[in-house]
Amino acid sequence: MVEGISDGDRLTRRAALRGAAALGATGVWATAARASGPGADMQVRAARWLDGLDGDQRARALVGFEDPLRRNWSFMHGSRVAPGLPLERMSAAQQDAALDLLATGLSADGLATAENIMLQQDILRDEWNKGSPDRNRRRFSMLVFGTPGAAAWGWRFEGHHLSLSYTLVRDQVVSVTPSSFSSEPNTVPSGPHRGLVVLPGEESMGRALFADLSDANRRAALIQQDSFGNILATAGNLGRITAPAGVPLGDLPQGQIDRVQRLLEVYAVDHLPELLAAPERARLAEGDVMSVRFGWAGGNVQDQSIYYRLHGPTFVIEFATLRQQPLHHHAVRHDLRRNFGAHVI
Repeated sequence: MVEGISDGDRLTRRAALRGAAALGATGVWATAARASGPGADMQVRAARWLDGLDGDQRARALVGFEDPLRRNWSFMHGSRVAPGLPLERMSAAQQDAALDLLATGLSADGLATAENIMLQQDILRDEWNKGSPDRNRRRFSMLVFGTPGAAAWGWRFEGHHLSLSYTLVRDQVVSVTPSSFSSEPNTVPSGPHRGLVVLPGEESMGRALFADLSDANRRAALIQQDSFGNILATAGNLGRITAPAGVPLGDLPQGQIDRVQRLLEVYAVDHLPELLAAPERARLAEGDVMSVRFGWAGGNVQDQSIYYRLHGPTFVIEFATLRQQPLHHHAVRHDLRRNFGAHVI
């Protein structure tokens, strides 16, 4: 957890920002959260964070909405600092304000996953000796595009293995993609955090689904014999994935269809607060759901690199374990029509 206020105060405030009264949020924070939606909360929190920055910090934290950086996202920063203002260059109060903004876009589970990905940077430095010696959990940047509350604006929180983009029209969230929750080591094998699993479902659910396919459907699912060793649709490369490939849901028995739909929610719904999750859940059901394809590349042996793809009328989701790095997981979700609010902006 990033240093600043106490864990108890942080939980209460961020639960309230998500409107999570069930987590015990009371008083003015809970009242404010219930009186507005996530977009209005984002507008308030983004403006408050920016107002607390000095001139040099603000120059790094705020760019125009049409700046090319808005579409130049990445989750593969390694030890490098992502564009924007990193937490490590903020005071404790500024860090808390930035993370309050982050919390408006995430569910409790989503926020916990993001914080575990941040924690992994310390694990990679201290226990895996990977990357620069100054790598740390605060090397994640907040960047605002345009003026909060304007006709078009947005923000991104990004660092190694995490990229979350939100696009708004005034106080309405119109896009929550592209997004990536990635991980290394996904299951921490040793040290003080031994046993921590950062992405608990993405690999295991995909492997189980492929293993459960009939022989004919497994052949239909196979895109190629060898894993790609990474995802394909990084920033600017969505065009590398054209026609859907793999076995269509319509060829699967109902139990496997249910498992695919649950896996889709892992990527598109679980990390979002309910007011943002509901429209994303509806998006998954748009178009011909039975035409959604589950594609696979590689074998299905533990410690062997795997790749799978879920490709539907409105989305592309990719998952890969990197070649010869079974604990190194990359995953990304794109909305084919709404990335960066393209459908309205």
